[in-house]
Amino acid sequence: MRKPIKLQYTTSNILRGAIIYSSGDLIASLLLGEFSIYRLLGMMLLGATLYALEIPNYFAWIERKTKDTQGIKKTLVKTVLAILYFNPLWIARHLLFIKLFSGNFNQINLNLLEIAGLSFLVNIPISFVANYLIQNKVNLHWRFLASAIFSALMAIYYALSEVIFN
Repeated sequence: MRKPIKLQYTTSNILRGAIIYSSGDLIASLLLGEFSIYRLLGMMLLGATLYALEIPNYFAWIERKTKDTQGIKKTLVKTVLAILYFNPLWIARHLLFIKLFSGNFNQINLNLLEIAGLSFLVNIPISFVANYLIQNKVNLHWRFLASAIFSALMAIYYALSEVIFN
């Protein structure tokens, strides 16, 4: 019988998620002249709930999945699994949340998927290096923090990618 998986959802990750994800998006919204208190509060809520729950648990799953793998194969599998998590659908979902929290319901369309796909493809070299470091050089306990900081930087890129790739 399989041992039940204990989900991680800690106070520290909730606070980190709320502060870091919203900070990256705040910078992006200010750069684009799209600041909204609702967007800021929505991103804080998203970082503290969905992201603080799903990302640390996915990283723990990667650890369990690769525990019997060794060497370069383990390094590559961990890196690729992390990149695959932050795929175009994840990016499109993030852009969707931005539109929802901003009240821009009329801008929610399939174009978000195209923007997310282009954004993902252009970002692969940077994402590969960052996820290699996060998954292979950072202790599991600190991976969500490291990933959140990288994601905050990427939130700026994702927000700007709508302008760049649209």
